[in-house]
Amino acid sequence: MENQTPRQLVAELDRYIIGQEEAKRAVAIAFRNRYRRQQLREELQDEVTPKNILMIGSTGIGKTEIARRLAKITKAPFVKVEATKFTEVGYVGRDVESMIRDLVEVSYKIVKDEAYVHVKPEATKRANERLVEALVPNKKAQEDANAKMNQDFMNMMQQIQRGNFDFNSLQGTKEESIPTEIKQERAQVAEQLDKGLLENRTVEVDVLQQRETPDSNPTEMALGIDLSGMMSSLMPKNYERRTLTVKEARERFIDEESEKLVNTADLSAKAIELAENMGIVFIDEFDKITSKNNQNNGQVSREGVQRDILPIVEGSQVKTKHGLINTDHILFIASGAFHFSKPSDLIPELQGRFPIRVELKSLTKEDFVRILMEPKHSLIEQYVALLATENIQVIFTKEAVEKIAEIAYNVNEETDNIGARRLHTILEKVLEDLLFEAADMGAAEITITEQYVLDKVGNIAQDRDLSQYIL
Repeated sequence: MENQTPRQLVAELDRYIIGQEEAKRAVAIAFRNRYRRQQLREELQDEVTPKNILMIGSTGIGKTEIARRLAKITKAPFVKVEATKFTEVGYVGRDVESMIRDLVEVSYKIVKDEAYVHVKPEATKRANERLVEALVPNKKAQEDANAKMNQDFMNMMQQIQRGNFDFNSLQGTKEESIPTEIKQERAQVAEQLDKGLLENRTVEVDVLQQRETPDSNPTEMALGIDLSGMMSSLMPKNYERRTLTVKEARERFIDEESEKLVNTADLSAKAIELAENMGIVFIDEFDKITSKNNQNNGQVSREGVQRDILPIVEGSQVKTKHGLINTDHILFIASGAFHFSKPSDLIPELQGRFPIRVELKSLTKEDFVRILMEPKHSLIEQYVALLATENIQVIFTKEAVEKIAEIAYNVNEETDNIGARRLHTILEKVLEDLLFEAADMGAAEITITEQYVLDKVGNIAQDRDLSQYIL
């Protein structure tokens, strides 16, 4: 974090998102302040709370993408929720604390993946040992052990019936006796495994059966417990016989061995700490929970949702299956179009918890041109790469890109403004025939010109009725 200055964060965001400098600066400052807070003495850390952000702007202009990219760049736990989810079912709808529980789950996965990286060398070593045993089984020892087990069982039952069985005579399983030729063959196979010569060879192995985990019911979620997880842990682990390639079997074994090598209690504690100090919750459609958004119905429900969200944003403790989490220092970013309402329509207490207001600008034709060409993995780059898999080389002229941007801008102006998402529709329509025919064309080079674009979507764009339905 110390190397991620606001300027560097904005520069990194610029690689993926065009424009919206004010919003980028706001989130970069908010994130840097989290690092600054952690450098303070402990008693002062508790006093410094994150300055939550309210993003205002129409759909498709980058609100969600800015927050999502920031979390990805900084490797911070991130969840996105729609505020309308909490109004769909009756007065309260979905439990609002579920957003924090989801954040903890994301955080837990992050720390678990990091822990697995640290133990991977040892887990890989153990996995390879299991693979060697599976590739060169000691069949005679297994048959002898099964026969002896059956005989011992029969003897035990007879002695129990006669009433003279000594339970103290029960002994643990003796170590497997491995013949010299089996040891030599296993050594050769282990060497081949190290050299990667057996990756595509198939092998029958016993792998841990993946149980389907049912969703927690609302009562469990409210209590912060995971009854299904508890019951699963009490049940014996089931293994199933599978035929896999060596590469696939190794991956399964590495996961199983990694789980044995890490301490889940430590992971839960780290996940809670990470979520508390670095977590980001993005609440979309925030304008839809204002009571003035709909004057005729839903006022009580919407204001009720605001009051339910308020204590979480203010700072409270939420029960999760990994432990209690304090929401005091989680960064909340809310967003909404606010076309039919305004931030002042929110209850005053909630307004005060989002002190930073950022209004994002509508995208222009020039912005669309840049969005098509400049960002890392831009839309044009994606389609060129997709068609390249069919040996079709596609080249877009500058005029063609400008025409696509112009059509997208005009359609947004004449119909609903959905921002950059309109570009997906226009590009898909322009390349529809090519995408359909590419698999049967063979190697070819196609140049997308301005006239090509006009031929494909020009008439549709000019007809307002048609563009409303198609574009």
